Amino acid sequence: MRSFNRGSSDLRPVVLTPGVSRHAEGSCRVEFGHTQVLVTCSVEERVPPHVLGTGAGWLTAEYGMLPRATHERSSREAAKGKQTGRTMEIQRLIGRSLRACVDMKTIGVRTLTFDCDVLQADGGTRTASITGAYVALVWALQKLKTKGLLSGTPKLTPVAAVSVGLMKGVPLVDLDYEEDSTADVDLNIVALQGAKLVEVQGTAEHGYFEKAGLDAMLEAGLAAIAKLNEAQAKAMP
Repeated sequence: MRSFNRGSSDLRPVVLTPGVSRHAEGSCRVEFGHTQVLVTCSVEERVPPHVLGTGAGWLTAEYGMLPRATHERSSREAAKGKQTGRTMEIQRLIGRSLRACVDMKTIGVRTLTFDCDVLQADGGTRTASITGAYVALVWALQKLKTKGLLSGTPKLTPVAAVSVGLMKGVPLVDLDYEEDSTADVDLNIVALQGAKLVEVQGTAEHGYFEKAGLDAMLEAGLAAIAKLNEAQAKAMP
């Protein structure tokens, strides 16, 4: 039996709550079952050196887990003086995913930084972060437009992400921690609305997996992302 009494192709209960931060230009609290992430979007009227002079803006992300997001307390990475490789890989993934959904030249010469802080972890923290960051992006751009800093609303293509596992040949959508730690194959899928793949991260935890298994996981994951797009639409301004 899966958590929340769901079937193999069912998402955990998904809740996207926008506008939870009083100060950030855009924000969203994301819940994928017991996984909870707070995403805030901050806007700065400058761009990094590699973008300067192109007329484009930039989207980037930072990711972190609170000390008691997991079963046992983990030290803050700031206290250790450096980020782990996992943290850097996840925040780069979030940034790439967001940049895929919008033409950088339509957001103005500015940087939007997404801070994704995991409040509680039960698998799928990176996929929840991406899904909620898109909501925060839309709200931030709406605020810029309201302030007269954007002449129009940039055209966006919704982006969302989900994990899929293969357990005894059966694709399971939106893995919780227990499933993630025991699945034969673990896959993270990021896609734009319309089944346009942005990134696929897959690993066989034991041996290998066949192309048929990959195809089944992609099909299940893209169907789940379509449902996440529907949830995102309900959280729009």
